[in-house]
Amino acid sequence: MATPTFDQLLEAGCHFGHLKRKWNPAMAPYIFMERNGIHIIDLYKTEAKLQEAANVLRGMAKSGKKILFVATKKQAKQVIADLANSVGMPYVIERWPGGMLTNFPTIRKAVRKMTTIDKMSKDGTFDNLSKREKLQITRQRAKLEKTLGSIADLNRLPSALFVVDVLKERIAVAEANRLGIPVFAMVDTNSDPSTVDYVIPANDDASKSIELIAGSLVSAIAEGLEERKAEKLDAPEAEEAAAAPRRERRRVRKNDAEAPAAAEAEAPAAE
Repeated sequence: MATPTFDQLLEAGCHFGHLKRKWNPAMAPYIFMERNGIHIIDLYKTEAKLQEAANVLRGMAKSGKKILFVATKKQAKQVIADLANSVGMPYVIERWPGGMLTNFPTIRKAVRKMTTIDKMSKDGTFDNLSKREKLQITRQRAKLEKTLGSIADLNRLPSALFVVDVLKERIAVAEANRLGIPVFAMVDTNSDPSTVDYVIPANDDASKSIELIAGSLVSAIAEGLEERKAEKLDAPEAEEAAAAPRRERRRVRKNDAEAPAAAEAEAPAAE
């Protein structure tokens, strides 16, 4: 999927900002005009910023880096879950667990707890527990799965965050800022863009707008993953091609070393 055109962004309603009285003055550079008390976002800037973000995320995916998707608002949850799953990226669509980035080792312990419970159910340990203990552990497992199941494969801190609505996800953004993790985000007219490294000015309330913007970025990530896969397949061939000249040089050196000895052996004995 190429970067959405101006018309596609317009059709998805990406240009609708918030009421003028709710605006954040820092978003002024991204606002085109005001109509009926509502700010209208400059979609030419949205298009350019989206292209920039897509290029960076493509490069990250090609390098094998993980991007964490964060969207806990109702209209974005399922869209983000489906898109992140399609490229194997972690995501958070339930309540953001405080300290998830700044206290990552503790979060990993909770994820390992899920793994331990799963192991118990497979090796028969679970069957030896009382009914009450089974119920408690099952409930604990369900709770962990709901909040952390989507990041179970995240073994280290993500290389970047993609956020829908920086105002709602301000804790996640603050943690990323504190650790120097770059933040890519859909930023509406009521939000502060200064906390975001890659601002994508757009309506972050409409599901069509969220799907179009996030879908475009996920497509860029998918391209990066395909390029990474192709490079891995080409690596053995490149290695072989690089090794051929070395083998040829060794053969030439060997022949040069053997030539004097062979010439001496063939020379007629002195009278």
